[in-house]
Amino acid sequence: MTMVLPDEHLQYPKRRHGMDHDRYEWSMLTDRQPVTWPRGKTLAVWVNVSLQHFPLNPAGQPVKLPGSMSMPYPDLRHFTLRDHGNRVGVWRLLDALDRYGVKASFAVNAELCARTPELLRAVAARGDEFIGHSWNMDTPHAGGLAEAEEAACVQRSLDTLRAASGQPVRGWLSPGRLETERTPELLKAHGIEYFCDWVNDELPYRFHTAGSDLWAMPLATEIEDRFVILDNQHSEASWAQQVIDAAELLLAESCEQGGRLLSISLHPWVLGQPHRIRHLEHALAHVMALPGTWNARPGEILDAFVSQQHPG
Repeated sequence: MTMVLPDEHLQYPKRRHGMDHDRYEWSMLTDRQPVTWPRGKTLAVWVNVSLQHFPLNPAGQPVKLPGSMSMPYPDLRHFTLRDHGNRVGVWRLLDALDRYGVKASFAVNAELCARTPELLRAVAARGDEFIGHSWNMDTPHAGGLAEAEEAACVQRSLDTLRAASGQPVRGWLSPGRLETERTPELLKAHGIEYFCDWVNDELPYRFHTAGSDLWAMPLATEIEDRFVILDNQHSEASWAQQVIDAAELLLAESCEQGGRLLSISLHPWVLGQPHRIRHLEHALAHVMALPGTWNARPGEILDAFVSQQHPG
């Protein structure tokens, strides 16, 4: 017997060009108003370092996040590897950033404000930008999370990080880049101006919430150190070359089509290892020496971008 779906099953009021939602106005990158960066530069370079705390015995509810413990409790092998990043590896990353004069942002699990206050003081002393990163790597913003629980987590995380950093904390990166349907509204309600979870572009774009708009600042997954080295199992040298290739291609495009954004996502527990750090240094040395690059923190990049946009 043949079954025919009723017509209303195929009807969806938000079906439209692009994606079937009203979160943003869909457009091709090549159709947009060309962007310029300060001092005549054409490629903005944003480096983000995620400072994370992975609990030894995660609840994994409503979902387990990437990088979380994978063996029965106590999973000391994976826990101490990640702890190495905040005790040892991060200092190598900071040295590398300093060596090549890199301005950066730091996405911080707010629980680290009490666990590693000396680390946060060192980051603050650099003058770099803090980004909210929820409470820890066991607080996923995912379907099944109660609204009151998520709201409390966002508020606690931002209140703690703002107090510890002395910064307004304008940006947010969700652990695992997961969101509930209400996460953007909660972020906007707690003073967030931009978030980095959506990676479907190479320039900032306006993102609608029930109130006023957020800005989406795409933080690339495809050249993220953890994704390339651990998930895709590419070599450290391959990761560095992929970053360099991305920078050179985007720079060439930016000279012809208008400003572009290169975002580089780093994790101290991955690249802070002694056998990997030289590959980070190699990538930074190459990218920062390219003509036409403007290295800046995400808030500075967003401000320069927004100043060129038409109201709407």
